[in-house]
Amino acid sequence: MTKRALITGITGQDGSYLAEHLLKQGYQVWGLMRGQANPRKMRVSRLMSELSFVDGDLMDQASLVSAVDLVQPDEVYNLGAISFVPMSWQQAELVTEVNAMGVLRVLEAIRIVSGLSSSRHNGASAKNIRFYQASSSEMYGKAAETPQRETTIFHPRSPYGVAKAYGHFITRNYRESFGMYAVGGILFNHESPRRGAEFVTRKISLGVAKIAQGLQDKLALGNLDALRDWGFAGDYVRAMHMMLQQDEPEDYVVGTGEMHSVRDAVRLAFEHVGLNWEDYVYIDPVLVRPAEVEILCADTTRVRGELGWKPEVDFSSLMKMMVEADLKHVATEHEYGDLLAAASW
Repeated sequence: MTKRALITGITGQDGSYLAEHLLKQGYQVWGLMRGQANPRKMRVSRLMSELSFVDGDLMDQASLVSAVDLVQPDEVYNLGAISFVPMSWQQAELVTEVNAMGVLRVLEAIRIVSGLSSSRHNGASAKNIRFYQASSSEMYGKAAETPQRETTIFHPRSPYGVAKAYGHFITRNYRESFGMYAVGGILFNHESPRRGAEFVTRKISLGVAKIAQGLQDKLALGNLDALRDWGFAGDYVRAMHMMLQQDEPEDYVVGTGEMHSVRDAVRLAFEHVGLNWEDYVYIDPVLVRPAEVEILCADTTRVRGELGWKPEVDFSSLMKMMVEADLKHVATEHEYGDLLAAASW
């Protein structure tokens, strides 16, 4: 029988790549949308003929119950979130409602539709809907050890990280309380040409493309020394799917196991267009986080050993891919004046 998957956040970077991957696997894919006329649908316009959509809102419990009941999914991937970390200091309450309480609401919807009561032992009548929660390396924050693994203590340094930690723990709690197949994928930074223009790697690639074509003079950035484990989003959605295919639910750290600084990303991007980054980049103190996360790096021992997953795109290739895509976007904008860089791919 054809499997059904329900994806929240289907119009985002990860949602679009995951939808593509699942369609190739023969799934029927549904996307949760807040209003069927939502303009964000255009972000998955290339897949529209293959996708189905259902109304739902991570801040509305009843809508989520109705959505899960209508779709009757085999798998639910909760990728919906406010994902821009700096915004979480300005709108901490909203980020907590969506990124923390939203996870609880999706889990409750699955529990209700599945027929799970307060007891773990519901018998064969309970529907086994498998749940994936998009957890984040930002939960580690001021990391207790490097590299970070599944057992590393969380010390989040932003409201975003705090909310994600709640989502991760409530997912584990529903697994242990109700016997639900629920897992958290602790994904380290993953980027692509579909990344929003507010994120640093996309800001770099878009800025370099504009500078290379004479449309921008300088590029303002924050902390160039911050170290991250950066990978390609298209690789990481494979790990999400693999986590839900195992016999037993387990949480996994997903990353490349390699660290690169923001400065490295800048250098590679400018080198790709034959420019010296130091001639164009300056530090804007406004862009430095109130509480910085200095070092994040994944210990990928378990995900490689137990799932057999590994990334296929390295950091250098990733930055070149993003710059090439933005060179095309910027050329289109310059010629037609109609760039939808953050909303199209």
